[in-house]
Amino acid sequence: MSVIHRLPDLLVNQIAAGEVVERPASVLKEVLENAVDAGSRAIEVQLEQGGVRRIRVADDGCGIDRDDLALALERHATSKIATLDDLERVATMGFRGEALAAIAAVARTTITSRAAGASHAWRIDGSDRSLAPAALNNGTVVDVADLYFNTPARRKFLKSEGTEFAHCDEMFRRVALARPDLALQLSHNARVIHRLPPGTPLARVGALMGDDFVTHAREVEAESGALRLTGLASLPAYSRASRDAQYFFVNGRFVRDKLLTHAVRQAYADILHGARHPAYVLFLSIDPAGVDVNVHPAKIEVRFRDARAVHQFVFHALTRALAESGAAAAGTPAPGAAVDAEETAPAAQRPAFASPAYPPAAARQGQLAMEAASQAYYGFVGSARDTPATAPADRHMPATPPDDTQGPPLGFALGQLHGVYILAQNQAGLVLVDMHAAHERILYERLKTVLDGRPAVQRLLIPAVFGVGARDMAAAEEHGEVLAGMGFEIAPAGPQELAVRSVPALLANAPVAELVRSVLEELREFPASEVVTARRNELLATMACHGAVRANRQLTVAEMNALLREMEATERADQCNHGRPTWTQLSMQELDRFFMRGQ
Repeated sequence: MSVIHRLPDLLVNQIAAGEVVERPASVLKEVLENAVDAGSRAIEVQLEQGGVRRIRVADDGCGIDRDDLALALERHATSKIATLDDLERVATMGFRGEALAAIAAVARTTITSRAAGASHAWRIDGSDRSLAPAALNNGTVVDVADLYFNTPARRKFLKSEGTEFAHCDEMFRRVALARPDLALQLSHNARVIHRLPPGTPLARVGALMGDDFVTHAREVEAESGALRLTGLASLPAYSRASRDAQYFFVNGRFVRDKLLTHAVRQAYADILHGARHPAYVLFLSIDPAGVDVNVHPAKIEVRFRDARAVHQFVFHALTRALAESGAAAAGTPAPGAAVDAEETAPAAQRPAFASPAYPPAAARQGQLAMEAASQAYYGFVGSARDTPATAPADRHMPATPPDDTQGPPLGFALGQLHGVYILAQNQAGLVLVDMHAAHERILYERLKTVLDGRPAVQRLLIPAVFGVGARDMAAAEEHGEVLAGMGFEIAPAGPQELAVRSVPALLANAPVAELVRSVLEELREFPASEVVTARRNELLATMACHGAVRANRQLTVAEMNALLREMEATERADQCNHGRPTWTQLSMQELDRFFMRGQ
């Protein structure tokens, strides 16, 4: 018969270590968070052999009293919470009181600390709890050596030195991003890896994520009641093959939360396609009572009281930030524009144009181009959007565009390059536009708008007749009502032929046979209800791609300018439906450097 007995304290702590201390990075996380909670202004981290041999964290925080040092190594002993109400409104990084006890059970641990006002410091040995006087100016030093020295089975599961250091470096980055007001330093094997002075959030993000990320990111700032979201989210041009550049913080705590990840993914769904992943550093502030951080021992998961409200807030805040076209936003630099690493204003706030007016020659060219653009408006974009009867009522651009001395953000067209790119001049320098990608985005956004109601229809003077297979014939007959709702009038013209008598007005210039085959393929593969709801945007993106102006089509200057003005008035115009950039800016400074002018 088995006898129930109480486990020894050491074994209890070693069991707890299995949850709390997964690897050296887990130790670093717990000790770093304690240093932050201590009110430190500067923290120094020293690692040896990826943290397996040694992790030393020194801070200048409030310190620990002599009489509390032994208690700090006991399980469930903490200064951060005292009641259930405290637990439900946790505002500190740590609160469980388990970490130091678990760490001391599987590593040679010493804590040296000098509390404010104490005559000298004290050191405690984690193994025998012996206390001794020590020398230390202020704060606390936690020294953890030989991780898992007494549990060799666990040590075998650790990876190479390089891998373990990479995990420690990532943990350090998370704390550093969350607290740009702290001075932080990380060394590995006596080599300084990061030396971060206190500064602005943007400077800290630039130091850890790189200036390229800051250049290609949008500032996010939104507030609703107790919810506030700030940070930077990358444009699709900066997408990644993995999720290694995604940082989400809730009340300063790094989390990996499925609800938040889903909200971000949904916000990017319309501009980032395929297997690419966005990069972002986002900070959500919420009433501590509205989020439960006591879900997982590692405190990396959270649970929201009103999950739907948080999801919708994050989704809409990101959608608004990403939807604004860099071309349309006043004072927004073009994608790819150079950014000075010393600047502290987010990219969305930096002025795109420095000079107050165009040079005289450019102004004259621009004036002529703008006059011609208004005359050609119905001939290019207009013909692909509306029937003549509805054109004047559905305009985002006035019939005669205003003459702004600053000039429009994308400037005025100079010409076409190989029938693919539009070259334009704005006040900053040279603008290059991928005309097919840009027009594709414009059509896509228009299609989304008009499909919410009854789309305008363009009847074909001569029906387009083309051959199809048996599956396409069956799809056309089965989904006739759905097709009509999209603006298509399709009927059999023979045993293996279809006749198209009308198409959506926005796609009047699209190759009819190619367009209809793509739509029928979608209807064959997926239920009609799913095509017009869940897969609606994928279908519209396909339609827009077929309807967009094709490469090698020669455009007049007026047509090119009309396209530029449409881009400035269209949300998400900085990237096409597949996430590729639609335009880029080359400043006069960049051009001067290329030709070594002034050198």
